[in-house]
Amino acid sequence: MPATEPTIVATSMGFFSRHRGPWDARPSQLFDLMAELAQAGDAPRVCYLNQAVGDQPTSFTVFYGAFAGTRFRPSHLALYPMPNVEDIRAHLLAQDIIWVGGGSVANLCAVWRVHGLPDILHECWQAGVVLGGVSAGSICWHLGGATDSYGPTLRAFTDGLGWLPYGNGVHYDSEDQRRPLMHRLVADGTLPTSHCTDDGVGLIYRGTRLAEAVADREGVAAYELVRAEDGTVRETRIEPRLLPSRPA
Repeated sequence: MPATEPTIVATSMGFFSRHRGPWDARPSQLFDLMAELAQAGDAPRVCYLNQAVGDQPTSFTVFYGAFAGTRFRPSHLALYPMPNVEDIRAHLLAQDIIWVGGGSVANLCAVWRVHGLPDILHECWQAGVVLGGVSAGSICWHLGGATDSYGPTLRAFTDGLGWLPYGNGVHYDSEDQRRPLMHRLVADGTLPTSHCTDDGVGLIYRGTRLAEAVADREGVAAYELVRAEDGTVRETRIEPRLLPSRPA
């Protein structure tokens, strides 16, 4: 059964290292939540989109290794040098979860548009496939956010898919440029009201409504940035629900 309403999970989280090498990871408890939201049953189908790093082969190694031996049924959609599936629409609509990796959100959205992915992904969203992602895979569903797509100095990105009518800030507590830039972008009107996440935090949107924040660790939070009439920005902390841990 699909999700009961269109659902997006926008995060600064996703996988944990098993500390056995650079390509050895395990999925966080977030994927169990996404499977629950998707009403996916005992064998959730999860498809990985990683165009934000140009379908880097090692990223697929990490993804498939992370889900090996779990109840999840992983697959991926590559677009470099050409699509790896004959019917992109049919493949994505057959999923319970679509997960988008981090990297360059500017490149991600540009490549998606070349291949007609926005229309297909929107159809998936409306059909009850749970869409989610980390970093670039979080910003992309929004109007925009702060990005390093153009270089190590963060800049504004305002060409997101825009299904969620907010700005989005990721890695809010772990990268020094993130918080001040998000405040400036909201203050000057480049971005509207924005939702931001510390590392380890995800935002659950039901339709376009922010339903809740969740976390895979203690001491982190989400935030809402709202521009006041005088041009100042009010930052409100959103306490996340701590997700139950899953076996390592």
